[in-house]
Amino acid sequence: MIRIVIAVVPILCLGFSAPSRAGDKDKVILPFNGSDLKGWKLKGDPKRSQWVVGRAVLNEDKPSEFVVTPINPAADGGPRARAIVNAKSGGIDIYTEEKFGDCIIEVELMVPKGSNSGIYVMGEYEVQVLDSYGRAKVGPGDLGGLYGASAPKVNAAKKPGEWQKFVIDFQAPRFEGGKKTSNAKFVRVVLNDQVIHENVEMKGPTPSGVTGKEAPTGPIMFQGDHGPVSYRNIKITLK
Repeated sequence: MIRIVIAVVPILCLGFSAPSRAGDKDKVILPFNGSDLKGWKLKGDPKRSQWVVGRAVLNEDKPSEFVVTPINPAADGGPRARAIVNAKSGGIDIYTEEKFGDCIIEVELMVPKGSNSGIYVMGEYEVQVLDSYGRAKVGPGDLGGLYGASAPKVNAAKKPGEWQKFVIDFQAPRFEGGKKTSNAKFVRVVLNDQVIHENVEMKGPTPSGVTGKEAPTGPIMFQGDHGPVSYRNIKITLK
């Protein structure tokens, strides 16, 4: 995996703006090109969007907010210095144009104090993103919870303002003749190097997804209608 990422980064630094593949053989997709939001769609009125490409840090005077610095695609510093940032509350969701089935999703995220977002696998199955730091007991609505389906085994949340990492091993639902024959499954979910889910089936989609319907493939969606959040180093490995 490390070799693949190193091989991709120099290409991005040359200024390519399309989502990048490390080759069909490796089946690794980087949906965020590190410069702009090409390859992504907005769910809802674009005028409400708070999504920018840049950097975010915790606001020391108001830790429930970010201080966000948008970065021009042509600016120095390289694409790996940038993240996809939902700068404020009350925005809209964003999702990839490309669709995926069975895959392993790696993504780093950061939230300010009390903030809320979500990673919708296939655009329909939510892995909750929430500031759950320090909670003695966590439920399906806490960080890493499979919303409405399963609570994380442990609270692996870091402090607000710190980068955290998910590794999500996902199996898409199966269909034959237009009918579903098996449910979607989170084979394994790891948060900050701790296993929080194993072999959890999803009987149906999470509310507020891209379409509200199950299908063989779907995009990756980040929830932006709740609170500020920042995502970076997004990698999808097809299985």
